Amino acid sequence: MVVAHSSHRPGNTRNAPSASTIRLGILLSTAFILGAAVSSAFFLYQTHTLDPILSGSHLPHYHGNAAPLQEHIPRPGRGLGPPSGSGGAERKDVVQPESDERRTAGLSPPSGSGGAERKDVVQPESDERRTAASAPSSSILDGQRILVTIASYDFMQLPHLEEVLDGFIDLCYAGSKVDVVIYTTVVYPVALIDMFNDRLRCNNPSPTAGFTLTLMLKHSRVRLHLVDFHRELFYERIDQYDLFIYTEDDIRISPTTAAAYLHETRRVEGLVGAEHATDFNVGIVRYEYDFPENVVITDKTRHATENVTRVYWEHIGKPPFEKSMDKVDDPALAPYFMTCRHPHQGMYLVTPALLRAWRDRGPNCQFDKVRDRPSSTRNPGQPTEGTQRVWMSSQMMYGGRHCAIKQLLPVDSFGQLTVLHLPNKNYRRVGKQGRLGGGDGAPKNEFSDGSEVFTPTHPDLLKGLELHVAIKRQFPGPRGADVGGGGRYVGIRVVDTDINLNRVSKDHRANAKKRLGEYAAYVSRGGYLIESDLDLDVDAYRIASSV
Repeated sequence: MVVAHSSHRPGNTRNAPSASTIRLGILLSTAFILGAAVSSAFFLYQTHTLDPILSGSHLPHYHGNAAPLQEHIPRPGRGLGPPSGSGGAERKDVVQPESDERRTAGLSPPSGSGGAERKDVVQPESDERRTAASAPSSSILDGQRILVTIASYDFMQLPHLEEVLDGFIDLCYAGSKVDVVIYTTVVYPVALIDMFNDRLRCNNPSPTAGFTLTLMLKHSRVRLHLVDFHRELFYERIDQYDLFIYTEDDIRISPTTAAAYLHETRRVEGLVGAEHATDFNVGIVRYEYDFPENVVITDKTRHATENVTRVYWEHIGKPPFEKSMDKVDDPALAPYFMTCRHPHQGMYLVTPALLRAWRDRGPNCQFDKVRDRPSSTRNPGQPTEGTQRVWMSSQMMYGGRHCAIKQLLPVDSFGQLTVLHLPNKNYRRVGKQGRLGGGDGAPKNEFSDGSEVFTPTHPDLLKGLELHVAIKRQFPGPRGADVGGGGRYVGIRVVDTDINLNRVSKDHRANAKKRLGEYAAYVSRGGYLIESDLDLDVDAYRIASSV
């Protein structure tokens, strides 16, 4: 049997592919390669955009501590000079530092402003700062420009203020650019300022993050009206921030608080539209912990905390939706929000859009106009709708005869908009005479009469400022932490524009001048302590310090 082989022999021919077939193969191959490339690019983009670990907002760009800056730096022997661009001889700013490497809020006035009556505190740049809406972000707080104002009259609540400031430095580490202004009537010693400079240094490398702190001195005669000054500042800077926060000095506000407010505010706008949304504001509720009134928690009594829980002492009455809470009437919002019958907050958050709308809301509102709380016509000294601080933080906004804004609290994330009232004492007032839940026959609410004697703590307990001074003694001299470009000081600023030391009592005047002089010298050398600054009585520095 012969097997036929199919090997090619000269002269044999096979059908060759046509030119059109070759072109089709090339086109198909090219299309496949391009499709694979596009798919890969899309996958990589989605990964880097949505993955919080790979997100561009987490790239390690060095940013450093963002402190507010200005042009004038006091030098030894020169005293206090005005900032550039301001007019008049009455300007007495204690420090006007600046830095080329930090593009954050400054104390200089807006461009084109002048005159001695300007009280500008914060001047952030708006054109070169990214916001959360301008780039993909893993956090609602990334790039948010936040102006915080705190009313803190003296050192009485300093332990609470320290906790409040810790909450705002956390906002910086969450990616926000935070400028804090504290209105106060006391001059902080330079050692305390130095301790806060170390504690409140934000090292978030994100170019959208930063933190500044300004102490604005006011005369002690303003008393309860210290709560008024923030409102003017909000409207002066209305175009330069994404969020404004006013608070008393004893409320712990966290990044969760700010993020929840922004999220819920956007949800309200989505449900009812931007125009109708100005009739509402997302509110907060303060809480405390109900420790037993007759027990001091020690090792012996620590089991007394077993049943301690958060209590919303300003909203009493059970069942709550018959006595203290209400559903919202608006049909679009009713499934998602509720409100309090007693909306006092001690603080508020607000967006620029809401500030503008409330300014133009009508003669009963005029949210931009600072004025006294409503009072009795027969006795103007008797408030009819709460004190001045209640008026400025809550009643002007929510009162039906005033702005009549409706407070909203989200049903599904209520706990994110509750904040700790740090003194943790007001729940003890409930049921007392003259207080919530207290009738004529209720126990009296006792106040201090000055005769109380307090048992001091053990002398070996190491105080915060005491340790800070000890550290600076062991590690003296400049360390560069609060020095920016050109050797300029870039830490906490003190501004005395609005005080006249000649009107301060003699004892307080000498102490205030001494501290302001020490601060000016501290700034002029770049922000570090010298031996004379460390000679401080950590138990007595709060005495005779007000202006």
